[in-house]
Amino acid sequence: MGSAAVLFGRMTRLLLLFAVTCGASEYEYTWPEGSYNSGRSYGKAPQCVDIPDDLRLCHTVGYSQMLLPNLLEHETMAEVKQQASSWVPLVHKNCHKDTQVFLCALFAPVCMDRPIYPCRWMCETVRDSCSPIMEAFGFPWPEMLTCDKFPEDGVCIAVAQPNATEASGPSGPSPVCPPCDTELKTDAMVENICASEFAFKAKIKEVKQENMDRKVILQRRKRMVKIGNLKKKDLKKLALYLKNGANCPCQQLEALENQYLIMGRKVDKQYLLTGIHKWDKSSKEFKKIMKKLKNYKCPAFENVFK
Repeated sequence: MGSAAVLFGRMTRLLLLFAVTCGASEYEYTWPEGSYNSGRSYGKAPQCVDIPDDLRLCHTVGYSQMLLPNLLEHETMAEVKQQASSWVPLVHKNCHKDTQVFLCALFAPVCMDRPIYPCRWMCETVRDSCSPIMEAFGFPWPEMLTCDKFPEDGVCIAVAQPNATEASGPSGPSPVCPPCDTELKTDAMVENICASEFAFKAKIKEVKQENMDRKVILQRRKRMVKIGNLKKKDLKKLALYLKNGANCPCQQLEALENQYLIMGRKVDKQYLLTGIHKWDKSSKEFKKIMKKLKNYKCPAFENVFK
């Protein structure tokens, strides 16, 4: 390789790094020999736009502008927000420290003169850490994020190796059953409720183990918070399953005298538990959550994970 080509390569690396150093300097763009051409064709020319504050998945990712259309073929900001919002609860679970950067590379790609995708191995690392959490909520790893679609070489987003003295951030998911590990913060709780098909206040009658799951049998009386597609006949003898929850801890299922805010969704013929939190009227944060839900319109997630 000639000296001019070497100099060009070095300058290009510097430019790529400069584009994402605003608060995200641990991430780098790699450029081995050759190039990655995704063959992506947009319905309209990509434009560089500000990442809005209400794009909660990505507004703290470390850069302020993104390409629209993005790399998942979303051509309007409204579509980006609607699709991206369903992933925010997963980021809260800390299943992998790079989940947000991986997702935002696709939902809100950094402004460059060509599309730059995550490296395949980065996708595989996030997938392997996060797919068990997703499965607990009844979601498979979606087709749109199939890792072999992403480049093994050429220009791609990678994670710089941290120094031994640097903090590595969250080391992985909590050992607590994912639906039981709910954070009592207004935005996080509202996002969990929105990502569930239904939510209600109820007491638990009985908890049984069935194979690798736990079956949660509810008392008949329920106060609906979000009804979704549930019908009255479904509510009468409703039982929820804690998917793969036979051996992970869930403190809420040990105190059956309490009232709970219970969230769920239907997968095939089963109703899965997607979140459970003590119904605590004495908590100011809990009151804020209930007040916000009265006037809050959840986005629709029907096709997000298909």
